[in-house]
Amino acid sequence: MNTEVFTLCDSAADYQGRLSILGIFDTIFAANLPAMHPHCSVALRIRFSKVEEGKHSLTLHIVDNDGKLIVPALSGEFGIQLAENDRHGTVNLVLNLQGLPFNRYGEYAVDLAIDSHELGSLPFWVKQPA
Repeated sequence: MNTEVFTLCDSAADYQGRLSILGIFDTIFAANLPAMHPHCSVALRIRFSKVEEGKHSLTLHIVDNDGKLIVPALSGEFGIQLAENDRHGTVNLVLNLQGLPFNRYGEYAVDLAIDSHELGSLPFWVKQPA
């Protein structure tokens, strides 16, 4: 299993196996706290091999600098089924996030685990505008 794309963005969509991503970012500007970011997405493209066919679980944690969840963990399942002669395949996943709350400025992260194994972590920052 290889992560080809794992990013925080304004929006994303999967169109017939094509992952479209708009507005990749790592900083949210908030004039006042507490703040709420109205909408963003986590876009994923994961490559699997034939031996990894079947159901898989996904867990996403959005945490502050102390590792505390800012929203409840997001979890779900997805399945991988390859054509008989294919040795590898991909799955695109788009997770839409609504109303992320931020009580302080600083570093945050989106942590991704598949089948209870950490696959990656995306740091991002909430900052006051200059």
